[in-house]
Amino acid sequence: MFFKESELILNDDGSIYHLNLLPEHLADTVITVGDPDRVDHVSSYFDIIDFEIHKREFKTHTGVFNGHRITVISTGIGTDNIDIVLNELDALVNIDFKTRSVKQNLKSLNIIRIGTSGTIQPNIPVDSFIASELAIGFDNLLPFYDSKDINEVDFSNAVMEQTDWNSEKANPYVIKSDESLLKLFCKDNAISKGITATNVGFYGPQGRQLRIPLSDSLLNDKLTQFNFNGQKITNLEMETSGIYGISRLLGHKAISLNAILANRATKTFSKSPNETVDNLIQLALNILTENGKN
Repeated sequence: MFFKESELILNDDGSIYHLNLLPEHLADTVITVGDPDRVDHVSSYFDIIDFEIHKREFKTHTGVFNGHRITVISTGIGTDNIDIVLNELDALVNIDFKTRSVKQNLKSLNIIRIGTSGTIQPNIPVDSFIASELAIGFDNLLPFYDSKDINEVDFSNAVMEQTDWNSEKANPYVIKSDESLLKLFCKDNAISKGITATNVGFYGPQGRQLRIPLSDSLLNDKLTQFNFNGQKITNLEMETSGIYGISRLLGHKAISLNAILANRATKTFSKSPNETVDNLIQLALNILTENGKN
């Protein structure tokens, strides 16, 4: 397959359009964060930073931690940005930019999201960590791709049934995390497993009402009460389903690690959010490098 200039867009220096990266700038292990400032936070623990670039909301540092080469990149907020970042990361390793064709031997990246989140379960404390075993997508990204085979249909149907889902909204989809990465980060209960709902916005889609009335003011309550074969929804955020869906379709391994800063059920917020995020960053880096992911 040959990709024309309007489909695979490269900059004058040969780098991929939005991320401004060349293939040699990317490590096989990629940490994604939403906030560009958090890139510096993560890379401050690197022993060496050998590449830095910042374009729009996409900031990238690549370096070495404990002998392992790692890239950390900011995605900005939302699955629309995830669509850009994940497709361009894949292009960097699996498309030959000179011939504009797919490489014969495909590479699988390890993609680790380190992000903040709010729980909807009263028994989950703020400042705890959750690894997303499943992601429920309320964002409508995956239906634009041929993705039916990776959707957990029974789970998705249960979500719609138990929430009296409005048919005018896009149907939710449900995607599994990578099993090996989930096992790695949850070994010895270092991080708890959970089920994450990815919302298309921060206010109305997550049940926050300022001046605009909500179409379903009880949605968060319904999500809190949801139960499918003993599984409950633990937290809300804005990127995980896109990361899981695009990664699965492209053959990459992905896990989402969530620092719980808010409890929407108890109306509480972390007293030390920066420390909590820092603790998750350090934990994730140590688990990655102690177990040989590079």
